[in-house]
Amino acid sequence: MKKIFTLLLLFVAHLLNAQVCTPAGDQTSYGSSDTWIGYIYDNIDFTNYSGYVNEGSAGNPNFDESFGGDYVNYSTNGCPVLTESFSARYKLTKTFAPGDYQFVVGADDGYRLSIDGGSTWIVDHFNDQAYTFSAYNVTLNGTYNLVLEYYENGGGNRVSFSVAAVCNPVDDPSIYGTNDVWRGYIYQGTNFNTYSGFATEGTSGNPNFDESFGGGNTLYTTSSCQVTTENFSARYRLQKTFAANNYSITVGGDDGYRLSLDGGSTWVINQWQDQAYNTTTYNAALSGTYNIVLEYYESGGSNEVSFTATVNSLLPVQLLGFNGQAAGKAINLNWKVGQEINTAYYQLERSENGVDFTALAKINAAALADNGTGKTYGYTDTAPFSGSNYYRLRMVDKDARYTVSAVIKIVMNDKTGISIFPSVVSHTPVFLKPAVDLKSGTVDVYDLNGRQLQQIRLPALVSAGQTITLTASINVPGNYVLICKSAGNIKAKQIIIVQ
Repeated sequence: MKKIFTLLLLFVAHLLNAQVCTPAGDQTSYGSSDTWIGYIYDNIDFTNYSGYVNEGSAGNPNFDESFGGDYVNYSTNGCPVLTESFSARYKLTKTFAPGDYQFVVGADDGYRLSIDGGSTWIVDHFNDQAYTFSAYNVTLNGTYNLVLEYYENGGGNRVSFSVAAVCNPVDDPSIYGTNDVWRGYIYQGTNFNTYSGFATEGTSGNPNFDESFGGGNTLYTTSSCQVTTENFSARYRLQKTFAANNYSITVGGDDGYRLSLDGGSTWVINQWQDQAYNTTTYNAALSGTYNIVLEYYESGGSNEVSFTATVNSLLPVQLLGFNGQAAGKAINLNWKVGQEINTAYYQLERSENGVDFTALAKINAAALADNGTGKTYGYTDTAPFSGSNYYRLRMVDKDARYTVSAVIKIVMNDKTGISIFPSVVSHTPVFLKPAVDLKSGTVDVYDLNGRQLQQIRLPALVSAGQTITLTASINVPGNYVLICKSAGNIKAKQIIIVQ
């Protein structure tokens, strides 16, 4: 009851002020010298103009305004407004030296930012919400008319703005950490868009870590720059030597995460989607040195990524070897185990791209006793893919626990006579050369999540032996699959982009 009475008094005072005050300002002029002119309205839709205010100061346009609190009168050059349902349109003409800049804008409730006088919005979150903020990177050169619009529709109220030149990290994001200390390369954007610097995780002798980046909707500091922890990504690298043993590796994330043991060519864990924090465990027999890559992205809300690796002596089987070789039009696969404890069966899995595996065959564990030299199993794939074939073993015990082997790759002779090269590119084009005439062909570009990014149409006729340049618009480092299709011929090629 007391709160209602207070609100009534404020409302009456607001009406009395509205009767005697005269709004100043023309609602159209832009501020200058980094000082905004903010036009304030006694409604959430920029109606009932009340007067203007200023934000920022000479040499610094950044500001963070809370309007004196909730349910209070906010003074303008004109009439006050009640900070419960109102809106503001801030204007500033600013000249930028040539360079890359990052805008960070936030509000409770709606906000949007334009750099062309309100014709288009580079940031647009015009909806009711608790305080949140967004970052936008853009290249600027010259004078721009900035417009920041904001509205408050009940509860807390706040609007903030900052702009700064984007820093330019000079370190090499391809270097791997050593001695169990990861090098994590941090990017603004959920798809490794703008490199911002590196951070380290793990400690000498212990690669395990759990990182929350200081929380949601905050700034995370790297070796060079800061990123906003609302839309960003990270690629962690570690070169690690494992003593021969069975291991459990558990990775978690909110949102997407995936893990590779071969430098990013294949993913033994792949949970690359928006999700609440969860974990995935990969069990494997490991021995030797591995280039481990852990990738992560955050697209909104909470953020967390974690990694643990432990010896698992209770895994059901000890894999001594797994290999294969082409034999005519087939591929012969065999594996040898030196220990079977409660083992039920072996599931052989196959993939054309090293990412998406499907079951190929199920082989029950042999009832034969081990004579001291181990047991050997085999299977023949009579219909392999043309080109690359990836295989792995899922070794399952009678309690449904399982171990997954490392991936092996067997290449069949290319039946299509189409070459796409090179496999690794860095600021260089990709070429296609057929051994037969190609008519009305296309090359589709996919990421490793199966999303088609581009379709390149080939000339009406590409003659046998002719080399053409593929104008693939790939500019983000990563692994991509290029598939050429022409008159029934299909050629898949995995390309690694290094920048």
